[in-house]
Amino acid sequence: MELQAVVGQAAGSADVELVQDTAGKLTEEIEKAILGKSEKVRLAVMCLLSGGHLLLEDIPGIGKTTLAKAISQAIGGEFRRVQFTPDLLPSDITGGSVFNQRTSDFEFRPGPIFGNVILADEINRATPKTQSALLESMEEGQVTSEGQTRNLPSPFFVIATQNSVEMTGTYPLPEAQLDRFFARLSLGYPSRSAEAEILLGRAQVDPLDSVMQVTSLEVLSEAQKAVRDVFIHESVVGYIVDIVRATRESPMISLGSSPRGSLHVMRAAQATAAINGRKFVKPDDVKEVVAAVLGHRVMLRAEARIHSGASAIEGASRVMHEVVETVPVPTLVER
Repeated sequence: MELQAVVGQAAGSADVELVQDTAGKLTEEIEKAILGKSEKVRLAVMCLLSGGHLLLEDIPGIGKTTLAKAISQAIGGEFRRVQFTPDLLPSDITGGSVFNQRTSDFEFRPGPIFGNVILADEINRATPKTQSALLESMEEGQVTSEGQTRNLPSPFFVIATQNSVEMTGTYPLPEAQLDRFFARLSLGYPSRSAEAEILLGRAQVDPLDSVMQVTSLEVLSEAQKAVRDVFIHESVVGYIVDIVRATRESPMISLGSSPRGSLHVMRAAQATAAINGRKFVKPDDVKEVVAAVLGHRVMLRAEARIHSGASAIEGASRVMHEVVETVPVPTLVER
């Protein structure tokens, strides 16, 4: 299959310079606090520029909270943290009406969801009812409380964390909620040199103190809009669809990705192309993001989990790479 991309004409509208510059500044600044994880930071920035939400699944003490705070400081956004516990109520997240004695009337008091960067810490410790309070916010950027709908700030970025090894007192996220997350990442252990640098860096100061604002919320919003203008040829769209359909037909997977997964892969590929300074999407951009965007949307069969012999994220990533290898790749001819 041959893909012809007329870069000067069909792919001329996207402001990739803005996206590339914003991504570069954010990545450099966030890496002051997250050492030795350039690839993970790059994927997190890609998720932010795509307008999606991020699920961090890892053991405690890896730097999940630090990553969320660093992103918030770098974009100059309002950071809100919600510690999910079994007794947390939906109104503790969305907010609710409080009686004002001065006016003798009820007034709405916004909850912590009304921020730019929301850290939903240990999201799987709350009950399904409380977890579901995030669904409307993540999908539609709004909150409906007591019969009234209120828009959330923009940009709006949710980073949820969950412990991948401890299952006591947790409520696994249902597939419907996992599907709302744009990407899933695991930071993993740092290298020996990076861990030593972390210790030395924290000996006297907090690395977050060195993270400065390098862009504005307005510029970030413009960069997110520019990502959607990146040209993607119908052949690459077909390539994405074939990959997603392959997850539904693979003997290693019991539940394949939804069409929302296809859309998110396309957005991620557009953002990756822009970050790399291109106004059009290559098949390699799709390959680069497939594991992070689709890995949490598929359910592996028992034999596939046993065969992978790794964590849930690593196992899903390996299976996704195997699935991608079965799909023919369009050939890109630049003119």
